[in-house]
Amino acid sequence: MENFNYYNPVKVLFGEGKIAEIANYIPKTMKVMMTYGGGSIKKNGVYDQVMDALKGMNVIEFGGIEPNPHYETLMKAVEIARRENVGFLLAVGGGSVIDGTKFIAAATCYDGEEPWDIVLKGAPVKGALPLAAVLTLPATGSEMNNGGVITRVSTQEKLAFHSPLVFPKFSVLDPKVTYSLPKRQLANGIVDTFVHVMEQYYTTSENVEIQDRFSEGILQTLLVVGPRVMADEQPNYQDRANFMWAATMGLNGLIAVGTEQDWSTHYIGHELTAFHGLDHGVTLAIVLPGVMRATKENRKRKLLQFASRVWGIDATLPDAAEQAIARTEQFFNSLGVKTRLGDYGVGMETVERIEKRFRDRGNYAIGGIDDVNVDNVREILVSRL
Repeated sequence: MENFNYYNPVKVLFGEGKIAEIANYIPKTMKVMMTYGGGSIKKNGVYDQVMDALKGMNVIEFGGIEPNPHYETLMKAVEIARRENVGFLLAVGGGSVIDGTKFIAAATCYDGEEPWDIVLKGAPVKGALPLAAVLTLPATGSEMNNGGVITRVSTQEKLAFHSPLVFPKFSVLDPKVTYSLPKRQLANGIVDTFVHVMEQYYTTSENVEIQDRFSEGILQTLLVVGPRVMADEQPNYQDRANFMWAATMGLNGLIAVGTEQDWSTHYIGHELTAFHGLDHGVTLAIVLPGVMRATKENRKRKLLQFASRVWGIDATLPDAAEQAIARTEQFFNSLGVKTRLGDYGVGMETVERIEKRFRDRGNYAIGGIDDVNVDNVREILVSRL
C-alpha cells in the first residue's frame, strides 16, 4: 500500500424526505442558483420538493444542462451568476448536472481569459462558489467527489477537471427520486458505477486488502441489486438505496487510497461520446472488456482475484481470466447494454481518429498505467468492433 492523504468534506443527507432539510445548510442571505437538466424534475415532484424547502430564500433557476454538460451552455450560467451576484449553487440532477455546476462554480470565480483552460490545461482553481447537490440519478459519484467532466461541442472534446474547491458542501441522496428513472438511465448508472470501481481495483496494486475488499463488496452488490433494479415493476426502496449508496461509494475516493488507478476505459469512452454522442455508460461497457483483455497478462494476479472473489470462478482453471472478462461483458448485456462498437454504427474511421487524438496529446499512458497506451489503443478498439 502506498502513502496517501484522504480528505472528503461532503455532508451526506441520505434517505427518504431528506430534501426537506436542505435550507438548514444554505446561508439565508445568499442568492441561490438552482441548476438542473431537461426538466424531468418538474414532472417527478423533485422540483416542488426543492422549492418548498427553499421557500422564503432568494432563488433563481438555470435549466437545460445537457447529458455530458456542454461548456457553451455552462458559460451562459456563468454570465448569469456573475451578473446576479449568485452566492450559492444547488445542482438538482444526475452527474452531468452536478459536474456542470462544479464547473460553473469554478468558472464564475476564474480570473483568466478562457475558463476552458481549467479543463484543457489544468489551470488552477483559486476560487469557487459554494455548491451542493440533490442527486436524482446514481452513477458518477460526483455528489461526493471533487471532479467533473465537461464537453466542448465546438471542438468535440470531453475532458475532466478536479479541484478541492468544488467538493459539494452537502449532497442529498433520496432513493425514492430514482423511482421515475427510465430503465436505460438505470442501466447506464449501474455500468458507470461498476467501471468506476474496476478502474480503482483492477490495477497492479498489491497489499491493499481493505480497498480490495471494499471494491469487491461494491461490485458484488451491483451484481445482486442491479438485475433487481432493472426487473422491478414496482421499485423496491432497499434495492434503490443500496444501488444509490454503491454509486456514491464507488467514486468518493475511499477505495482509491494507497492504490494505483487506471482511468483508460473512461478516457477512451469519453472520445466515443465526444465524436458520436453515445451514452457515457454505453461507452464504458464497450471499452472495458477490451482493456481487460489487453492487460490480462500484466495484471494477471488481480484479474484472477477478481475472477475468484467477485464471480466465484476457480482461479486455477486455465481460462479463469477469460471467463471473468466474458462474464463481465455478459453482465452488461443482461442490463440491456450492447457492448460492441458495431452495435452503434461506429467503425474504423473513429478508431483512427481516437488513436490520432491520443498521439497528438503526447501522453503515452492513457489512463495511469502504461499497459494501456497510444500503441495499443487501436488494438483495444478494433477488438470491440
